[in-house]
Parts: sequence; structure tokens; C-alpha cells
Amino acid sequence: MSEPFTDEQHALLRHMRFGELPPPVRPEDRTTSTETEPPRYQPDPTPGQYEQDLRSGG
Repeated sequence: MSEPFTDEQHALLRHMRFGELPPPVRPEDRTTSTETEPPRYQPDPTPGQYEQDLRSGG
């Protein structure tokens, strides 16, 4: 049974797989984001639209 990797070995494997990390973002370069609702690509169906779509095959 093999011994588990040390932290240094894990760090070397991460570096080999992913390369060098980019520099961290400075606090003054950060921006705030605002959550919004996702865009709606179709308007809300009108009353009876479902039945009309069924009749027309659409």
C-alpha cells in the first residue's frame, strides 16, 4: 500500500496540471454585480393560447 501524497506533492501535481495561477484581483479592481431575472425570450401566453396552439399544431 502506498503512502498518501504530502501537501508539497499535491502542490506540484496541481502546478503540473493547471500551470501558474493568475495574479489575484486587487480590491480596487473589483466590481459589484447585480442579480437580475433571466431574459424572457417569449412573451407570456395570452389566455387560451395553449388551446389555440394545440389546435393549430404549434
